[in-house]
Amino acid sequence: MVMNGENPANGDRSGPGPGPGPVSGSASGDGAEPVGLRERKKRLTYQAVSDAAITMFLDRGFDKVSVAEVAAAADISKPTLFRYFPAKEDLVLHRFADHEDEAARVVTGRSRDETPLDALRRHFLDGLDRRDPVTGLCDVPQVLAFLRLLYGTPSLVARLHAYQGRSEAALARALGGGLSDRLAAGQIIAVLRILALENWRRIDAGESADRVYAGAVQSAEEAFVQLRTGLGPPSRAGG
Repeated sequence: MVMNGENPANGDRSGPGPGPGPVSGSASGDGAEPVGLRERKKRLTYQAVSDAAITMFLDRGFDKVSVAEVAAAADISKPTLFRYFPAKEDLVLHRFADHEDEAARVVTGRSRDETPLDALRRHFLDGLDRRDPVTGLCDVPQVLAFLRLLYGTPSLVARLHAYQGRSEAALARALGGGLSDRLAAGQIIAVLRILALENWRRIDAGESADRVYAGAVQSAEEAFVQLRTGLGPPSRAGG
């Protein structure tokens, strides 16, 4: 998911929207330059096609725009489009692709004295502080328009579950891969999804991200306490 949003105090606060997004990839200096250039061209095409599609979806609605129209707008054929995006929904949801293994990366990259749950809690709270769109706590107009498109389109919501399933599988592997790890990963990914959705719902109802922030932090703290203690009555964070 190429969904990055920064707090103005920390840098640019431009979130994902219908306009061009960041494209990474550079040629290396070890003789692999042609491969680097090809990869960069592929990523540029990938981004351009998705940008064209999202612009059209936001303007007319996801279900009222055909794949053929997207291909024509991007000046490519339908078969070429499907080589980049196996399903129409992926034109929107590829912006979540970079985040599929984010929880797993947080766990594998944590310091030796930090537990997986503590690392994930820290990462989510940092995201709230940055107003990262992935946490739902972002009131940048482009981000809100994108999320309204996503959550307001049943087929996109259904497809999003597949992305979240891959996030769960990656996290389970990072935790060890056993049954208990798969159970833990399922609970953690569900908690992160519910927290983000609740934050977005409050902002979509008209509250600012700054107003929602304190409550979002409290909810996150309580959620991670519940993850630690299981399904018993949750303790109040800080209690």
